[in-house]
Amino acid sequence: MKEQSRGAVPWRLWIPERMLSLGTMRNPWAREYALTPGRYIWGKAPSGFARELSALVPRGGRVLDLGCGEGRDSVYFASRGLAVTGVDASAAGLDKADRLAAEQRVSVRWICRSMLDLPVIGKFDLVYSCGSIHHVPKKDRCRLFRRLRTLTRPGGVHAHIVFTDVTVYAEKGEEIDYFVPGELGKFYSDWLALRYEEGAIPCSQDGSSHSHSIERIVTKRARPGATSTDFPPRILA
Repeated sequence: MKEQSRGAVPWRLWIPERMLSLGTMRNPWAREYALTPGRYIWGKAPSGFARELSALVPRGGRVLDLGCGEGRDSVYFASRGLAVTGVDASAAGLDKADRLAAEQRVSVRWICRSMLDLPVIGKFDLVYSCGSIHHVPKKDRCRLFRRLRTLTRPGGVHAHIVFTDVTVYAEKGEEIDYFVPGELGKFYSDWLALRYEEGAIPCSQDGSSHSHSIERIVTKRARPGATSTDFPPRILA
């Protein structure tokens, strides 16, 4: 393992490619990041999902961004005064994230590794992913979510957007192990549901207009002594 400082980023943990988890499915975005070094595929502005969530994290709180890609949401969280760790298996994506953090004059801890093998310790106030966990094979998801739960403070929040099999669209040859509607919620049956919805998002990254069916969840780990609610009430923002 090698730590490296660059720009406004305090350090980055590099993992040799041979050490990346073999459970990761084929994902074309690392190649796309490498082919477009001067352009941010997803843009530099944060997602609407990230904007909605920032108010749920106390100032100075810790955020874990899984599959952070080019870093737009990680950088946004950092600009809100949060301590952010961004994880992605693509070094090319993190190079862009690194530059964006420097441009915005914020510090983010970048880790180049599969989310299945997180070399992090301590507790987080927000564990976040936007369109990445469906690249984790179904057989590995229970292990992933167990690990994420152990990394969460009492009262901490998990927020995820995943693709479901209601609408299937293969983009740029990627492999997706689609979630079944309701599957994501089962991993949080004993947590407090803050938001749950199913829907679709438009996309045109391959040059043709299409949509992906999604499941979106925001859920909170109950503090000791709190009463859990049945999952999931349909509370839509």
